[in-house]
Amino acid sequence: SVIQKQYMCLNGKPMIAHTLAAFERSCVDEIILVAGAGEEEYCRKEIVEAEGFRKVKTVVTGGKERYDSVFAGLKAASGCDYVLIHDGARPCVTEEIIRYAAVGAEQYGACVVGMPVKDTIKTVTEEGAVTGTPDRSTLRAVQTPQVFEADLLKAALQSALENEVSVTDDCSAVERLGKVVYLIDGDEENLKITTPMDLVVAEAILAEREERT
Repeated sequence: SVIQKQYMCLNGKPMIAHTLAAFERSCVDEIILVAGAGEEEYCRKEIVEAEGFRKVKTVVTGGKERYDSVFAGLKAASGCDYVLIHDGARPCVTEEIIRYAAVGAEQYGACVVGMPVKDTIKTVTEEGAVTGTPDRSTLRAVQTPQVFEADLLKAALQSALENEVSVTDDCSAVERLGKVVYLIDGDEENLKITTPMDLVVAEAILAEREERT
């Protein structure tokens, strides 16, 4: 069977346990863990209960698309003013990033963490022919958490679902409503695990942090 990357072992623990630990230590009041269908019990027993995460309010089942899963989590987080949406495959997030994002949400109503783009970016055709070079100073690589007023995000996702519009991230859904989303500085260590090399880098980052504490 294929192991989902968020459950792969990272420095002796499932990757998502490192992600949850950062939020457990952070300023957030409660955590809703969205799991794939059939993964809920594993998450409850082997991650939440095994690690003693007290802020995890519940584990809910995700949907087919990203925004289906976010909407499921949002419905379970009723009564909150702001929500932080974070990817379980970003295990190197810190309490500091979470705090900055929360402050940004209170200031702007909608914000996302991100980093300046280091490489020169080219736009190309399907055949690979270069069609342009965007100004790198205006580009950012988006990370998570993405943070919003709860009612704003709920309206944005509801609109996307009703109109069957596919959105690649929560920012895109909010932008569709005409709301300005602000970008605040993230951290280059807040990488998303997508390749074996990413896993090696994340292990080194987490190991170095453990040595400092």
